[in-house]
Amino acid sequence: MAKNILKVPGFDIIKRIGTGARSTIYLAIDEQDNKEVALKRVVHENPQDDRIFEQCEAEYKVAQKIDHRYKLRKSRTMFKTRELIMSMEYLPGRTLEQSPTLSLVDVLLVFRMVAGGLNAMHQAGYIHCDIKPNNILINKSGLIKIIDLGQSCKSGMTKQRIQGTPDYIAPEQVKRKPLNPRTDVFNLGATMYWALTGRNIPTLIPKKDNFGFAVRQERKAPHQIKPQIPQEVSTLVMDCCADEPKDRPDNMLTVISRLDIMIHNLIGHRIKTAKNG
Repeated sequence: MAKNILKVPGFDIIKRIGTGARSTIYLAIDEQDNKEVALKRVVHENPQDDRIFEQCEAEYKVAQKIDHRYKLRKSRTMFKTRELIMSMEYLPGRTLEQSPTLSLVDVLLVFRMVAGGLNAMHQAGYIHCDIKPNNILINKSGLIKIIDLGQSCKSGMTKQRIQGTPDYIAPEQVKRKPLNPRTDVFNLGATMYWALTGRNIPTLIPKKDNFGFAVRQERKAPHQIKPQIPQEVSTLVMDCCADEPKDRPDNMLTVISRLDIMIHNLIGHRIKTAKNG
């Protein structure tokens, strides 16, 4: 039945698993190696779709530098690309936003793995630029995958337009200044803030009220919202979310080092408490 939905040479379509902006995601078998993959199909229907196509091609170019399992196929009509089909690794699971409530240790472990993935990307000379809960995928065994490289770019690039998700966007993205690994540090910190507090940290793109007016928000540290959050965890989050890139941790290795210490201390405390109990 699913094969009637879409036919792509070299792939056996199993089912449709998701939709997005002008895109549809399918679960398929790559007949070359008989492995499950996710196929993203993007169709050009009007001039506004040019941006979606740009993001899809950007995602492929960046992904090819760090994950050679990506493939891209274009369909043209009258010298115009009308359809893009991109295959990528399939990881069944939920996004961080869809996941059930996690313990503090589990939250830190998730972000430790995300920071590791971002560090590998930075070592290749690229930055993600759109880390947020919906772009962190977690499977049943706890494996983490960073998804959606559509806004990724080379480190040091200055974008011509504002790109990013308002609740997680770094100041330099809004001001259209050069982007670097510390941009991802901010995005990661803003995502950690949400995961710990259930709220979004105020960014340079303000929230609006029902009348369309910008609402000024106070930037509280996570431990001020939830006193049970350790001070050192709260401090790391706020350091990552500093407005000036120079005031943030130097790189993801620094973030990982600080997370490792916190995770070690929390697990050690848990073990000690269990023994005493």
